[in-house]
Amino acid sequence: MHKSLRIAAIAAACAVAGAGLYGAGAATAGQSTANSTHEPYNVGLLVKDIDTYYGTTADANGVYQASPDSPYAKDLARLDAGARKYIDQAARKARHRHEKPAVVFDIDDTLLLSLDYEKRYNYTYNADSWAAYVNRADRPAVFGSPELVRYAEKKGVEVFYNSGLSEAQRSAAVANLKKVGADVNLDADHVFLKDKANPPSYLSACATPGAWTCTTVQYKSGTRAHIEDDLGYEIIANFGDQYSDLDGGHADRTYKLPNPTYFVS
Repeated sequence: MHKSLRIAAIAAACAVAGAGLYGAGAATAGQSTANSTHEPYNVGLLVKDIDTYYGTTADANGVYQASPDSPYAKDLARLDAGARKYIDQAARKARHRHEKPAVVFDIDDTLLLSLDYEKRYNYTYNADSWAAYVNRADRPAVFGSPELVRYAEKKGVEVFYNSGLSEAQRSAAVANLKKVGADVNLDADHVFLKDKANPPSYLSACATPGAWTCTTVQYKSGTRAHIEDDLGYEIIANFGDQYSDLDGGHADRTYKLPNPTYFVS
């Protein structure tokens, strides 16, 4: 996953801390960017706000965890409750129209929480340290997300994953998802990862072998288009922690999970 603008984007995402839940496709109220001419938010104070939002504590092994009683957890619980109700209704409607309903989940900070990495590396990104962290395959679940994956499957909805992780990280991602209980459709036909060496033909407008120019939106929306147009599913819901996970269409409804720690354009 390429995580751009980490420290600068913390300020851009500061409205998340203490606010948390975002409606599907809604603009962030009061959110500003680093292009502002006034003094930026103080990073030290913002980090404290983020810690308060997550209820961040280090466990006995020194691993930073979010609290199940935190504002973050409560925001996720409200989102999950609404999503369950919608999935149940939308799945029944889709089948009534003789459609095959599907849901799509991002992975990083949608299903697997990366808070320990963010804290440990002071909200900065390094490709090597990130790869090593992912390959440990021991990230905790984002609260409620594995249960939501299993709920969708129970309702007869096909589950797909659409992640910015690389093809080389597939085994670690699958192992970690199994570990947290999101053990649904973890085969290569359902888990879509970036394969820059051999990109799929449906991304040919921006990716050919050895020449990847796809933006996050192009990659993710192109994959959703493939799920709908080529595989024949109707994506009733798309879940992600970044707006770039959700933009570009090919989903009846989008759900933006809170993430105040980084921004992916």
